[in-house]
Amino acid sequence: MILASGARGPGFKSRTSPASVLARKASAAAAWRAGTAPGVQADLRPRQASGEPGTDSAWPEHPAPEGPPEGACHPIRACPHEPLQHPAHSRRSFTIDDFEIGRPLGKGKFGNVYLAREKKSHFIVALKVLFKSQIEKEGVEHQLRREIEIQAHLQHPNILRLYNYFYDRRRIYLILEYAPRGELYKELQKSRTFDEQRTATIMDELADALLYCHGKKVIHRDIKPENLLLGLQGELKIADFGWSVHAPSLRRKTMCGTLDYLPPEMIEGRTHNEKVDLWCIGVLCYELLVGNPPFESASHNETYRRIVKVDLKFPPSVPTGAQDLISKLLKHNPSERLPLAQVSAHPWVRAHSRRVLPPSALQSVP
Repeated sequence: MILASGARGPGFKSRTSPASVLARKASAAAAWRAGTAPGVQADLRPRQASGEPGTDSAWPEHPAPEGPPEGACHPIRACPHEPLQHPAHSRRSFTIDDFEIGRPLGKGKFGNVYLAREKKSHFIVALKVLFKSQIEKEGVEHQLRREIEIQAHLQHPNILRLYNYFYDRRRIYLILEYAPRGELYKELQKSRTFDEQRTATIMDELADALLYCHGKKVIHRDIKPENLLLGLQGELKIADFGWSVHAPSLRRKTMCGTLDYLPPEMIEGRTHNEKVDLWCIGVLCYELLVGNPPFESASHNETYRRIVKVDLKFPPSVPTGAQDLISKLLKHNPSERLPLAQVSAHPWVRAHSRRVLPPSALQSVP
């Protein structure tokens, strides 16, 4: 097993994320360059400046300028609901010159995310800039392809939109929906725990969004505070579909996700399906109310042991209704876990959820 650590910032214990083991890393890199990696749909391929479909190369040498985004920073007023043209409605190709680049929103192992504004429409987006060399070095080309393929086809008020993407010789750029209130884990870091109303609202939003995903045969597999963003009104936005999978059979056998959130079937190496997401939201609900995951331990082995045994203990501060919901989600047998539709209908969620749909969700996209 290859383990890769991910930092959560001060106030949080670091988590360890099991990464995929690539048996043929060199072959994967070759497939990336040759455009032969499976699962990438034709309508997601970049278009050349002429508007014609791209070549057979996965990431062909694009004529776009490749100057560093941070070299052209502009102060950008973050107003995502301005009545401007939506980037997703345009079929033309983009280059970095089409955007004004603002402040950095986040930095990661493979690149950075910047606040940006499309020059013609003035539409505000988050521009995720990834370095090809780093992606190929780590052998995660397939993961990025998966993220692009899956997220571009998901349209739900509680899922972060991927509008489009483009590239140059050194970088890949993802045009993402901007979530003005940032990461959920940072708010949890400040408050340590959430109250019943906020936690129930998040569970309501997650259940609806994941029900939508599962209906499209998409399993997220890595629901955790670090992968959840907040919109203008505080509405939840599921992000980071790098570990997710579009599987027609909804059955997988690879281990991924975050250690504290891994369900028993993945630890035991059994085939798993969409019910792994039910386990994850049960763990999340506990963490939001208590301040730490339910099976957190001093060692990885002890955490594994507690997960497999479902060694679940509630502090007195957790309300009875929430305990009932969490207990029904954290079942060793996946088939016994509470279905997503029943999560939103759970008495505790119904009593405390204050879910509000953002204006964009109430309008149909032309």
